[in-house]
Amino acid sequence: MSYLFSVAMGFLQGVAEFLPISSSGHLALFQYFFGGQNPEETDLLFTVLLHFGTLVAVCVYYWRDVVDMIREFFLGIGSLFSQKGGRAAPPPPARRLVLMIVVATLPLFAVLPVKSKVEAAFTNVVFVSVALIATGFLLFFSDRVAQGRKTARTATIKDALLVGCAQAVGTLPGISRAGSTISAGMLCGFERSFAVRFSFLMSLPAVFGANLLELIDVAKEGGFQMELLPMYLVGMAVSGVVGYFAIRLVNLLADKGKFGKFAYYCWAVGLISLVASFFVK
Repeated sequence: MSYLFSVAMGFLQGVAEFLPISSSGHLALFQYFFGGQNPEETDLLFTVLLHFGTLVAVCVYYWRDVVDMIREFFLGIGSLFSQKGGRAAPPPPARRLVLMIVVATLPLFAVLPVKSKVEAAFTNVVFVSVALIATGFLLFFSDRVAQGRKTARTATIKDALLVGCAQAVGTLPGISRAGSTISAGMLCGFERSFAVRFSFLMSLPAVFGANLLELIDVAKEGGFQMELLPMYLVGMAVSGVVGYFAIRLVNLLADKGKFGKFAYYCWAVGLISLVASFFVK
């Protein structure tokens, strides 16, 4: 590993994690056509740190929401034990947001029984290509729905569950997690800015949980090479900084109704890889 490789991987992680272009799909296509190795298989700790960098990017960009949700989480638990008779007051938006994120995370558990089949799809280049094309159509039509008005105050548990189902579908290679969840939010009537905000905030427990499991695997494997740690940290820092600006870009495009511009990129990559798959074996 070199510093240049570390910076490149950090940049790719920061961009692909938040832009609706399916990072998993791009990785699958790269491995198929160029024979590249999956970093998750060769350097697990580096992968964990790259994801940690983008996790920090979400926390920094939405720090007020994160602080409010942590506070309201504990206040909500306290209110369950101190609540007396009578009609309870409506929960604050931050507390409702915590509940919505919990509900939206539940569909991910349905993926666990079919995890092996999802992982097998990574080697099916036709499936990945078609999934990228499908992502393009999803992005294209999401921009053409009427501007919604739902926020953390008015969105329902049913809305959260539907967006959560989109997140579960987004585990398939070629289907963008960010693209599917943001589009699902728009289709549920969310304000564009809230659809983006909810999509990125709901990724926190999923990414944190996945990183924790991978960190346990690193410990079981017996640690890492200490001399590589500076390169790991550089990659993590780059992924965090690039990820922060990627979040800003997605918010900007969504607010202007240009979120669907990413559709053309997904269509191009999907069609090119689909045609190429018939000539490259």
